[in-house]
Amino acid sequence: MITAAWYSLIAVLVGISVGAVLSLIYKRSLKVQQLALQKEKEDILAEARKAADVIGKEAAVEAKDLVYQAKSEAEKEIRERRHELNQLDRRLRQKEETIERRVSQTEKREHDLNKREKEYNAKERALQDRENQYTQLIKDQMAVLERLSELSSDEARQELLRRVEEEMRFESSKLAKRIEDEAREAADKKAKEIVSLAIQRYASDYVADGTVTAVSLPNDEMKGRIIGREGRNIRALEAATGVDLIVDDTPELVTLSAFDPVRREIARMSLERLITDGRIHPTRIEEVVEKVKKEVDATIKEEGEKAVFDLGLSGIHPEIIKLLGRLKYRTSYGQNMLQHSREVAYLAGMMAAELGVDVKLAKRGGLLHDIGKAVDHEIEGSHQEIGANIAKKYAENHKVINAIFVHHGDEEPSTVEAALVAAADALSAARPGVRRESIENYLKRLEKLEQMAMSYDGVEKCYAIQAGREVRIIVKPDDVSDDMASMLSRDLSRKIEAEMSYPGQIKVTVIRESRFVEYAK
Repeated sequence: MITAAWYSLIAVLVGISVGAVLSLIYKRSLKVQQLALQKEKEDILAEARKAADVIGKEAAVEAKDLVYQAKSEAEKEIRERRHELNQLDRRLRQKEETIERRVSQTEKREHDLNKREKEYNAKERALQDRENQYTQLIKDQMAVLERLSELSSDEARQELLRRVEEEMRFESSKLAKRIEDEAREAADKKAKEIVSLAIQRYASDYVADGTVTAVSLPNDEMKGRIIGREGRNIRALEAATGVDLIVDDTPELVTLSAFDPVRREIARMSLERLITDGRIHPTRIEEVVEKVKKEVDATIKEEGEKAVFDLGLSGIHPEIIKLLGRLKYRTSYGQNMLQHSREVAYLAGMMAAELGVDVKLAKRGGLLHDIGKAVDHEIEGSHQEIGANIAKKYAENHKVINAIFVHHGDEEPSTVEAALVAAADALSAARPGVRRESIENYLKRLEKLEQMAMSYDGVEKCYAIQAGREVRIIVKPDDVSDDMASMLSRDLSRKIEAEMSYPGQIKVTVIRESRFVEYAK
């Protein structure tokens, strides 16, 4: 038992000793660990301090660089601002110098102006004094002149104005003649070249092709067949065609009368076919007239299209093309209007090409210039107004409308092409043999020309020659001077243009001749 107790005690003591040793060992190991950790901590702190020193140095260097850069930029900006301020200051000084110089110049000018004003005032006073003296002197002289000439001041003034007016008329006529001669020398040559070239290039036949209004019959018995029983055939023909059929004593001939040339043509063709066929009765007449109307309508359309195609034009309204075709059956002074319109278009286009203007526009205006004559027997007004309204209705170019409206000189043309159309129209109508007119109209025109010329003072004789295309006037040399003769020719030509209607142009020639006759005995 004792031994066991001792063993237990010894074991306890050994356990306590081992525990103490172990506890001591543990404490020492903890202490060693604490020392290691302390050392590690100190090492980390040392490294951190080193890193912080490095970062601090780098930051200081970067801060110094930033400060240096900012300082450099600030110094550069300061230098630029200083330079700008210097330039601004220099400009301000220059402006101040300029202002001072201008002020001094203004003061000097003001001083000169004041000096001149004083001199002017002095001269004005002197002139006023002289004017008063001259006025008084003129009054005195007027009184003396009135007493000597027995004329009042108003009468003397009128006489003076009359003489001055005569002198000015002479001087103005001289100046006008000189200007006209100079302009004519420059313009005539070019105009003649263009017109002659256009006429030479367009060699057209005479177009005097009058509308046929008489129909030949194979025999006089045909007149009875045309009239029919109780006149029913002739009434049917007149009702179907709208023309008057005149059957008189003229052998083997009947006459058609109507204002509408297309109707007259339909009646002529229908009557010729009925005569050839031999069957003449109301039913047959209506059939033939209806067939001829369709043929004539087709011909009208074809002729209009052919004229447009030959001239190389496009975009013309179909209704205008039909009206162009109707001109085939329309004449003026024996001149066929469709052929005349084609000729005017060609001439206007050639002259436009020579002048370098719009050829198509000139041709279009020339072709359509007389379009109003296709319906002028149906609508009131001049053919220029009717044609312009038709062109406006079918949306033609306003330049073409102006060329149609002014081609007879009623108004001034707004384009060069319109003036060329008017010139080409005059050329086409004035060619020798192209038109014919009645003797009555011819004699009336000659008589009116001579009457107009004889209405002027100083005219001794007057002769209308060359079929009324020239009027020669012989004046009294004692009453009419050379300048007055020039003025007379110009005034008469303007009066003829305003009061007369005529084809082509009329030449006015004034002859002033002095003759001195002596006899040797």
